Amino acid sequence: MCIRDRYQSYLAQAMSALEHACARFLPEESEVCRAARYSLRGGGKRIRAVLVLSVCDMLGGNMQAAEQFAAAVEMLHCYSLIHDDLPCMDNDDYRRGRLSCHKQYGEATALLAADALVTAAFEAVANAPTHPQSRVQAAAHLAKAAGARGMLYGQELDKHYETVHASESELLELHAHKTGALIIAGVDLGCDAAQADDALCTALQHYAAELGLVFQIVDDILDVTATTEELGKPVGSDAENDKTTFITLYGLEGARSLAKQHNDAALAALADLGPEADFLREMAVELLTRSK
Repeated sequence: MCIRDRYQSYLAQAMSALEHACARFLPEESEVCRAARYSLRGGGKRIRAVLVLSVCDMLGGNMQAAEQFAAAVEMLHCYSLIHDDLPCMDNDDYRRGRLSCHKQYGEATALLAADALVTAAFEAVANAPTHPQSRVQAAAHLAKAAGARGMLYGQELDKHYETVHASESELLELHAHKTGALIIAGVDLGCDAAQADDALCTALQHYAAELGLVFQIVDDILDVTATTEELGKPVGSDAENDKTTFITLYGLEGARSLAKQHNDAALAALADLGPEADFLREMAVELLTRSK
């Protein structure tokens, strides 16, 4: 099966898991839950969920547990996007080609919808059909990735560098937390569902950390080369807000070269994993060359 077919297969599993999570944890009679569902069903690449499922599958783990872990990481990612779009953060009116949650439902409801997704994510992990130790490990990985040592710290840095220009090391630290932490959580949760050994988890974490940087560098590239219609969200806002990006630091060709370097590092992290990791290798190349 080719990379795109396998990706679509994992994506279908993730979407099915999200629908079950919506039905179980986000009752439709609640306006807040309807807002959460609106954003959660808004599309996207579901990279984090696909990582959970593909890693677990590669390791022969519990795919039923992986499906709920995948839903959980996507719910947490979605909450962060709702918050990112709020007027007090990035003030974006559109997300994935539709009105952002606060434009569709109002700021207060959007704020609560994001909060609902956080709690639903951990409820999904707690109810996953697997060994209690796997659930505890998954909850710990998810909390660390999303919290003040992970994504939230990245968001804090992102706000700080709206008014202060970031150096290369500072920009890498920002995105290692804001983007990379939940991508690393994807492979961690896949390992948790498979109860993988520490050495294997470490190799996959290195892969995911590099993958997160590739993803962000390409995002910065697309912000100056793609159209709003192609991306489904405003482009050029980084330049308008005078934000430090990989483009402002390296230029367009320099950013492309840097993305290739980090992609090579991601592939190197998988060197000892054999052909079983080919999907992860191909996924890295696809993310490097994506156009939206």
